[in-house]
Amino acid sequence: MTSNPPLLWRRALAEALGTCLLVAIVVGSGITAQQLSPNDIGLQLLQNSTATVLGLTVLILIFGPVSGAHFNPVVSLVDWVLGRRSGTSLTLREVGTYVAAQTVGGIAGSVLANAMFEVGTSISTKDRVTPGHLLAEVVATAGLVLLIFSLAATKRGSLAAPAVGAYIGAAYWFTSSTSFANPAVTVGRIFSDTFAGIAPGSAPGFILMQLIGAGVGLGLLLILFPSSARTADEVVVPHAADKPVS
Repeated sequence: MTSNPPLLWRRALAEALGTCLLVAIVVGSGITAQQLSPNDIGLQLLQNSTATVLGLTVLILIFGPVSGAHFNPVVSLVDWVLGRRSGTSLTLREVGTYVAAQTVGGIAGSVLANAMFEVGTSISTKDRVTPGHLLAEVVATAGLVLLIFSLAATKRGSLAAPAVGAYIGAAYWFTSSTSFANPAVTVGRIFSDTFAGIAPGSAPGFILMQLIGAGVGLGLLLILFPSSARTADEVVVPHAADKPVS
């Protein structure tokens, strides 16, 4: 990376905490929606998506200066692919650390939400795999990758928090899958048999489509913004700090 970011353990902690809280927001607001509006799925989705938009925006503002606020393995992976030739991205070791932290955080987020609402942690039985849902995950993830990295490429990283929050909120409604677009969040949501859960049998298909979507988004990015590789270290938001790299 071109600057001295915080120590890797601090960035990993930020990624774990951020992903944990993100999943807790998604699952917790889903449980609340079920309890408040048990007979209105549309209203449940509105409540769930609104909480996610606001929560994700805040989490990016909190953790962005430490780790970049990826909270998503595909974002970290695309960061590595995009900037590895120019040396502006995460290293492969850092990607592995980020992904592990995000996944652990995602699982912890479901457990936390379940505990807060006293529903008990159990494996979801909510099957979600249909051809339409799988296509939706490609679209949702491609759009997310294109948004995040185009903001960095055009020096508009300060808009990342509201822009990413707004995109995810919109994608809740314009995609049939409600836009998981995140392997760590997908794994985390297995551990809550509630409105926001996903059955273990559905998760691999979702994750595969998310990876394909990341590739599509990366391809579009390189076509539209050829210089984007030079700004990989500014994703999701710039996170240079005063500590030497570990």
